[in-house]
Amino acid sequence: AYGPEVFQQRVAELNYPMLAINIFDKVTNKPVYPSYVVKEVGGLRIGLVGIASNIVDKTMPPSFSKGIYFTLGKDELPPVINILQTREKVDVIILISHLGFPQDLKLLSEIQGIDICLSGHIHNRLSEPVLIGKTIVIQSGCNGSFIGRLDLEVEGGQIIDYQHHLIEVEANIKPDPEVEILVKEALSPYNDELAEVVGETATALNRGTTLESTMDNFLLQALLETTGAQLAFSNGWRFGAPVIPGKITMNDLYNMIPMNPPVSTVELTGEELKAMLEENLERTFSCDPYKQMGGYVKRCMGLNVYFKIENPAGQRIQKIFIGNEEAKSGQYYTAAFVTMQGVPEKYGRNRENRTERAIEAMRTYLAKHHPVSAELRGTFVAV
Repeated sequence: AYGPEVFQQRVAELNYPMLAINIFDKVTNKPVYPSYVVKEVGGLRIGLVGIASNIVDKTMPPSFSKGIYFTLGKDELPPVINILQTREKVDVIILISHLGFPQDLKLLSEIQGIDICLSGHIHNRLSEPVLIGKTIVIQSGCNGSFIGRLDLEVEGGQIIDYQHHLIEVEANIKPDPEVEILVKEALSPYNDELAEVVGETATALNRGTTLESTMDNFLLQALLETTGAQLAFSNGWRFGAPVIPGKITMNDLYNMIPMNPPVSTVELTGEELKAMLEENLERTFSCDPYKQMGGYVKRCMGLNVYFKIENPAGQRIQKIFIGNEEAKSGQYYTAAFVTMQGVPEKYGRNRENRTERAIEAMRTYLAKHHPVSAELRGTFVAV
């Protein structure tokens, strides 16, 4: 994935501004990007404000946030709203947020002045907008499968009426010709590689479920087979376009795990295992949206976890079974994983990055299993 340096190079190629009120340089403490931009549309002055996901420097590899840090944006937002209202004299303020839907709703309940929030990050499909006070909040799915359309009637700097449509991007919708050419040109050097058929699946592979997913079960099965470990872990990612039963191509594999990280192994005690999973469950289900850290429940294989969603932090897990036996606190278990989001560096001993990478492991697994089956196993059970 891009670090800040390469990301800045990509930003320089854009014909529109990158906005973020909550990304700062570690040395100067100054914002890395502009907080807002004002556009004139249909005779109205529109203020656009950006908030980035604030979990990058908290849950992701350190290289992702080298030289920068992220805040929630709660303290930075009110002064920007004030500038837009008093100095810029805008008619409408739109917040473009990647914090996440629960975080956005809490933020907007605490800060007034935003007219519309285009919420992202957690892939909700809202068929109807959500109102927080006078703020209209929409979120429009993922993977380019939906477009959210919001038509406004504005009078005297106030939204007096609106219409919302969640539009499915169906196969009969023709691509924009100019954009289609750009996409084809960008992909042309890789077409042969990406089109290669590397296997077949009997299971519909997706990441649309919170506790466990078929796409990650396929990945974890490959990790277990290539390493011989007892357990396997990956992050609860949401990205990755679904794969219907049938042929699997290299393009599908890169959609599942585009970073193609090395396969790693580690030894974890039962005590560490419980602590790691409790931490993840709090980051997923915390009653305080600001403490939710994005993604679904950590993807696991080789174990079964029985837990209570409603319990407080550190008290959710009731039992962990590895095979047919309850996990023992002081016993070490071998685990395979991908990225430090699978197993954070503070856990385990004898951590090793193997020479093989995730996509190689999945290709090898596909070559041995015709077709692959990766159904849900009930790894996490809410009791």
